[in-house]
Amino acid sequence: MRGPIEAALPFWLDRPDLEAVQIAEAAGEAGLTELWIGEMASFDAFALATAVGMRTPGLRLKVGPLPISARTPVTIALGASSIASLTGCDIDIALGASSPAIVAGWHDREWLHSAARMRETIQCLRPILLGERTNYAGRYVRSRGFRLRHPLPRTGIGIGAFGPAMMRLSAELADEVVLNLATPQRIAEVRQQIDEYATAADRTPPHLTVWAPVAVRPGEASLRQVANQLSMYLAPPGYGEMFCELGFANLVERARSGARRSELAAAIPRELAEQLGAFGAPQLVAARLRAYLDAGADTVAVVPVTAEDPCGRAAFECAAETSRLLSPDQEVSPNQEAVS
Repeated sequence: MRGPIEAALPFWLDRPDLEAVQIAEAAGEAGLTELWIGEMASFDAFALATAVGMRTPGLRLKVGPLPISARTPVTIALGASSIASLTGCDIDIALGASSPAIVAGWHDREWLHSAARMRETIQCLRPILLGERTNYAGRYVRSRGFRLRHPLPRTGIGIGAFGPAMMRLSAELADEVVLNLATPQRIAEVRQQIDEYATAADRTPPHLTVWAPVAVRPGEASLRQVANQLSMYLAPPGYGEMFCELGFANLVERARSGARRSELAAAIPRELAEQLGAFGAPQLVAARLRAYLDAGADTVAVVPVTAEDPCGRAAFECAAETSRLLSPDQEVSPNQEAVS
């Protein structure tokens, strides 16, 4: 059974790439049992997940969200099966539309028709994971004659969702909805949406997970690290609209007008970072994590801020303790309650 708190590997722009493996080890040492491994410009997600699984056995690895326009269902299934076979770890997969800069710019692939492409990707991928031979011909996704040598019948499929079309699709087909950088209010809205869509589809609502940056007693270096990362999300579709709703339309406009990332990072206030993560003393961090869960998230994946917290150990220890207190077999005494 999944716990309320998991870990997610960060991709801080100012840190060494190989720190990711050490962060994974720190998450396991803290007692967290599930680890999200995404993909940016440092490592191939499947290669990194294999390295992590070899170094930190026993973790359930959750790979993605992976851009559906840059990977086919066969390559996704092969990657997941390779990790499971080489490490012995259980694997889940998450898929996403990504952004025009990554799909069209990096990979020279079409960034259009995301919801339809996502539907076809999942319809093709599920039978592959079950060990069936492919015979799928959609408008955007096609595969014929492939069979996975090592099926993964227990592997779940999640979606990194933005917008009503992708939310509806997630409720109809996915096992999990993944949100990155969200407020508790946004979590409550998404919870209501996917529950309603799932009910209409006569289906159990998918698991809802939010990734949240976490820093215990952050100083200026930690806040600067978060601001540098947030500056990358101001322009992309979906994220930009979210920042506008939070009252930072001026920053989004500057980002989409071509402002330098360093200028954007310098203009991001602490107020914005604090709306999208958990920062402060341990009891404040714990209270914030609980706020996400109270709003409707099933799980919070902690993204540790490492500028002043080597390998995220303090963040993971706080998260693990919060998770233990939230476990069904634990009773929380009044003096253990987090103070907001």
